[in-house]
Amino acid sequence: MFNKYRLKLACLGMLLGLAIIAQASERRFNVLFVISDDLTANALSCYGNTVCKTPHIDALAAGGVKFTKAYCQATFCGPSRASFLSGYYPHATGVIGYISPRKAIGKRATWPQYFKNNGYHTTRISKIYHMGVPRGIERGSNGADDPISWSQRFNSQGPEWKAPGQGQTLENNPNGKKPVMGGNTFVYVKADKGDLFHSDGKTAAKASQLLHEYKKSGKPFFLAVGFVRPHVPFVAPKKYYKNFKFNAMVLPKKIKGDWADIPRAGINYKTSKNMQMDLLKQKKAVASYYASVTYIDAMLGKIMHTLKETGLDKNTIVIFTSDHGYHLGEHDFWAKVSLHEESTQVPLIIKVPGKRPAICHSLVELIDLYPTLAKLCALKKQPRLQGKDISPLLDNPLLEVRQRIFCINGKGFLLRTKKWAYIAYGRDGSAAKELFDMEKDPHQYTNLAKKNKYQKLVAAFQKKLKTKLKKVRSNDLSNAQQQKK
Repeated sequence: MFNKYRLKLACLGMLLGLAIIAQASERRFNVLFVISDDLTANALSCYGNTVCKTPHIDALAAGGVKFTKAYCQATFCGPSRASFLSGYYPHATGVIGYISPRKAIGKRATWPQYFKNNGYHTTRISKIYHMGVPRGIERGSNGADDPISWSQRFNSQGPEWKAPGQGQTLENNPNGKKPVMGGNTFVYVKADKGDLFHSDGKTAAKASQLLHEYKKSGKPFFLAVGFVRPHVPFVAPKKYYKNFKFNAMVLPKKIKGDWADIPRAGINYKTSKNMQMDLLKQKKAVASYYASVTYIDAMLGKIMHTLKETGLDKNTIVIFTSDHGYHLGEHDFWAKVSLHEESTQVPLIIKVPGKRPAICHSLVELIDLYPTLAKLCALKKQPRLQGKDISPLLDNPLLEVRQRIFCINGKGFLLRTKKWAYIAYGRDGSAAKELFDMEKDPHQYTNLAKKNKYQKLVAAFQKKLKTKLKKVRSNDLSNAQQQKK
């Protein structure tokens, strides 16, 4: 009798255990996707910067997986965002400019739309698809948004360069008399008013509000939060400038004749020379950029505090990244667009509840986020996507999922392996070329492309580029397969 009773209890316990497992398997992770605009990993203390302190981004990195070799697929906003949101490389969709990928992909689901179609409440706050900065932020407009991707969307209007405060136009202002001005211009403003007066402060506040609402509703959510800083104009409350004295800023090393072996197409569109920025203005640019970075770090901190306060952190995947990198005076280059390392590499942190913190050195692409997050949230695999599922790296960061990455800038292409960075210009990469040994020359001072010793390697890379372009440029997106190389 006693044994029968024990057997019944054991069976009941087994059924209860199976029920708990089934319930756990049905529970889906929420997704909090945070993207900063024009952010270089080199400006973050968790990536080694000793001047610009970013404690909240650092805390996220300490609790998640930090990727040290993550790269964008285009080095300017529009095509980069269209790429990772659609799941296709820029040359597959033809989106090389500042438009939505919707026309190219037809009824195929974007990343947030796929989550929406699978029962998630999807919300955009501020800039996720391309949105003009500063004009789109001043107007509070939707930019090149894709309405069908979202259940809700919110814009965070702000004054940008018109914010009251102390400022200066840094480029093409040699005598310092030009007033603070709008447009895609290097301008700084030490703003008089606080966090909530500006776009990113409003974005953080809205995100916190929505997290409280999600806690009450219990419905799975995909919340996309877009910060516009540190994109120019460098506007931040003046308290964020206090740690960055202009004259104390240290500029990147300058090499005499640095451009001598770089083809004309490889000289960036913004340089210290054509912007007429003397050393002091260059230092002001770096300091103002850092102030903008610490501002968005503080805003991220507010969102992460709310996530923990609501208890949603226990079931929410958090991703932090940027749409591309940024030059801060390296090679006397500024801003984005170039295919050099500072412009192509992005910060990427992924924190998944229950996964151990780690640092991963595998090559990964932003286009990998769509299939990876779908896998983590138990959504059906879509072989049409051109990215890779990198979720195995979250369990074993020593794995390698890619041999090389692929990136474009409208003038040329980058193939980047662990050891080599190969850049080729022209429609098919048949014009000028650059080749850098990233182990011996990580700052890319010496272009090896014309040296006899490396001609076989250049030819091999050119062949790989031709093969990659042929796959990427397929017009039949329904048959597009994951790129294996």
